[in-house]
Amino acid sequence: MADRDGVAPSLFRNPVSLLGGIIIVISLANIVFLFLVDAISGVANPYLGMITYMVLPGVLIGGIVILLFGAWRESHRRRTSAAGEMPAYPRIDLNIPSHRNAVLAIGSFALVFVTLSAVGSYRAYEFTDSVQFCGQLCHSVMNPEFTAYLKSPHARVACVDCHVGPGAGWYVKSKLSGAYQVYATTLNKYPKPIPTPVANLRPAQQTCEQCHWPEKFYGAQLKTINHYKYDEQNTLEQIRLLIKTGGGSPTTGATTGIHWHMNIANKVTYVSSDKQRQVIPWVRIEDRDGNVTEYTAKDANLKPQDLAKLPSRRMDCVDCHSRPSHIYVPPDRAVDELIAAGKVDPSLPFLKQNAVTVLSKEYPDTVKAKDTIAAELISTYRTKYPETFNQNQAQIKQAVAEVQRVYETNYFPEMKIDWKTHPNNIGHFYYPGCFRCHDGQHVSKDGKVISRDCNVCHTILDQSEGKVQQAMAGGVFKHPGGEMDFSSTNCNDCHTGGPQ
Repeated sequence: MADRDGVAPSLFRNPVSLLGGIIIVISLANIVFLFLVDAISGVANPYLGMITYMVLPGVLIGGIVILLFGAWRESHRRRTSAAGEMPAYPRIDLNIPSHRNAVLAIGSFALVFVTLSAVGSYRAYEFTDSVQFCGQLCHSVMNPEFTAYLKSPHARVACVDCHVGPGAGWYVKSKLSGAYQVYATTLNKYPKPIPTPVANLRPAQQTCEQCHWPEKFYGAQLKTINHYKYDEQNTLEQIRLLIKTGGGSPTTGATTGIHWHMNIANKVTYVSSDKQRQVIPWVRIEDRDGNVTEYTAKDANLKPQDLAKLPSRRMDCVDCHSRPSHIYVPPDRAVDELIAAGKVDPSLPFLKQNAVTVLSKEYPDTVKAKDTIAAELISTYRTKYPETFNQNQAQIKQAVAEVQRVYETNYFPEMKIDWKTHPNNIGHFYYPGCFRCHDGQHVSKDGKVISRDCNVCHTILDQSEGKVQQAMAGGVFKHPGGEMDFSSTNCNDCHTGGPQ
C-alpha cells in the first residue's frame, strides 16, 4: 500500500515501533522534568540523580532500540511478502515531501538527542563522582562510612578526591571496581564489616599530598588533651604537649620530626603479618644517601623464605593516618569530647562512668541500643541520685540525647562496625599505632634499635588535674594513675576505650 506521494508508508508504522516511540516520549519527558527539578531545587538527592541520569537514559535507549527493531522487523516482513521485490535498504528522495519531512524529523530528533546525551552524560559523570552517590545510594552498606565522614575533618572533601584522585586511569579503575561492588550489594554478598585498609587505594602522594605537602611542614604543633576521670565529679585531667610533626625538604634543609618517615628523604618499607597491618615484624629504611638498614622484631622468628612470602609496602600517609575521614571514636574519648564541648553537664555525678558503661555494651541493633541507653541512664539517676534526678531533668534529658547520638555515629551493629573493628594508627592510646614499630623490639643486624623513647615524637609541657597544674621537667610524662613501666607496657594494653 502506498501513501498519497506514491511511496510505501513509513517502516515505523507498526505496533513494535509505536511502543518504542511511546517509551521514548515518556522517558524523554521525565528526564527533562526531573532535570529541571534537580537544577531548580538545589538539594542533592542521590535517588533523584540515579533516576534522572542513569535509569531513565537507559529506558530512553531501550525505547530507541525497540523503535529501530520494529522498523527492521517491518522491513523484513515487507521484503518477504513482496517476494524480494523490495530493496534491502530504503530509498531516500528529498524531492518527495514525505521523505523530506522524515529526514527533517529524524535529523531534529538526532540533534536534540545528541545534545541531551552530551549534557546527560556529563551530569551522570558528575553524579557518579558525588558524595551522595558514594555515601547514600547504597545506604545500608555505606551508612557507617558516610556517617563517620560527615563528622570528620574532611567532610568538605569529596569522596573521589581521596578514593580516585585526578586522571582518567584511576577513574576507569574505580568504576570497574564499583561494578563488582554493585553486584555484591545487589546479591547481598558483601562482608560485614567492610574490611580495611583498602587494598587498592591510590598512593597517598597522588591524593593526600595534593593538599597536604610534607615538604612544606616545619616545627611542632601544640596539642591539648582533655580527659575526664571516672569519679563522681568527672574531674578534668589535662595534658599539653608539643607534637614534633616536622617535615621539610632535603633540597632546602634537613628533614625532621614525624614526617621524616615520609618519602621526602627516606624510603621506609615494611611487611605486616596481618591484613589490618597491626603486626609489623620487619622494617627496611633507605636514607637519602642510599644506605639501607633492616630491622626485625625479636619475637618474629622470620626466616628469609617466610619474609619473601609476606607482601611488602612502602610507607605513606595512610600507614599512620589510617582513618583520616571515617573515624569511629572509642566511648571513653567520645564522652570526653561531649563534656569538653559543653554538650553535657559535668556536674551530673559519675556522668563519665555511666555514659561510657552504656556505650560499651553490645546491642543487636541501633533502635534497641538507643532505647536501652535512655532507660539505663534515666534509671541510674532516678534510683541512685534521686535528688539530682528531680532537680536536673533537663540536663539528664540532654545527656541521654547526646549519648544516643554518640552511639548512632560510632556504632553500627547492622554492619558489625564499631571503633574496635577499624584501628586508627595516629598515636598509640587505644591502638598499637606508633608502637607497631617503635616498641624497642625491632633490631638490626648491627644492633641498632627502633627507639621507644616518647620524646622522639612529642614533648610533654605540663599536666593538670582539676585546678592543680604541674610543669613537666624534661618532658617526662607522669601517669595520673600511678607509676607505670612504659618500657614494656603499651597505652592500649590498659586503655581499652571502655569503663575503668
